[in-house]
Amino acid sequence: MPLAMNREVFITCAVTGGGGTQDRSPHVPRSPRQIADSAIAAARAGAAVVHCHVRDPGTGAPRRDVHLYREVTERIRTADVDVVLNLTAGMGGDLFLGDAENPLDLNTERTDMAGATERMAHVRDCRPEICTLDCGTMNFAESGYVMTNTPGMLRALGRMMTDAGVKPEIEVFDTGHLWCARELVKEGVLESPAFVQLCMGVPWGAPDDLNTFMAMVNNVPGGWTWSAFSLGRNQMPYVAAAVLAGGNVRVGLEDNLMLARGVPATNEQLVARAREIIERMGARVIGPDAVRERLGLVRRDPG
Repeated sequence: MPLAMNREVFITCAVTGGGGTQDRSPHVPRSPRQIADSAIAAARAGAAVVHCHVRDPGTGAPRRDVHLYREVTERIRTADVDVVLNLTAGMGGDLFLGDAENPLDLNTERTDMAGATERMAHVRDCRPEICTLDCGTMNFAESGYVMTNTPGMLRALGRMMTDAGVKPEIEVFDTGHLWCARELVKEGVLESPAFVQLCMGVPWGAPDDLNTFMAMVNNVPGGWTWSAFSLGRNQMPYVAAAVLAGGNVRVGLEDNLMLARGVPATNEQLVARAREIIERMGARVIGPDAVRERLGLVRRDPG
């Protein structure tokens, strides 16, 4: 197929994530103030969208407390810079099973399973413009861990997002997740045109080789908006790959901690690097109002 480079690109910054990276870099934000400040700095550097998780302010462990999300939301919305707020709705589906001989011996300390209403509590409270919908169940690299999102859970979460007027960012970790997303749109659970994030190189989802990437791109329905990212050292190459293939880009400390070998990055540095790549390719980085128009978002004012 001929390449159709995107010349009007938006950048999403994934600010902190929900993984155990809090002790691997001094720049991974923990408290609501730190998360909001990092998101605001990323917006000033050129991110039109900030994707936020929350963490325990002391330990940095991932959390899903409504009051933490509320503080992050209020700080970002009252800042002197405009940005589209994207909150995760992926927490509450973490299942840690026992070993191969004792699969139902659950690790109850690490398992975090919640119903759809509970998983959406912070979204209903904060009313972001976008929230994420992880469109499938998959194994991650860690032994015994399964990210669980059953078809019934996805239908329930999707309906709640649609009813709340919050645009789902459909997180796609493999081609089957795109198949599921198309079905949810067909059923009327999600509205069309949809917005998709292609998540490349996440073990054990779609590997980030270019053949697999283009298979993912070619399965995105026409008229849908998509973005893409990869992890670690491949984060910046995927900025170029996504733009060249017609999409938008995501960078940030959720996916990559380093600016260069041995040099810990900040979110604003990663956004600035992505912006430079995009502009050197001859494309233009667009801002939050243009993203709202493209995705049909409703801006949420403070208060």
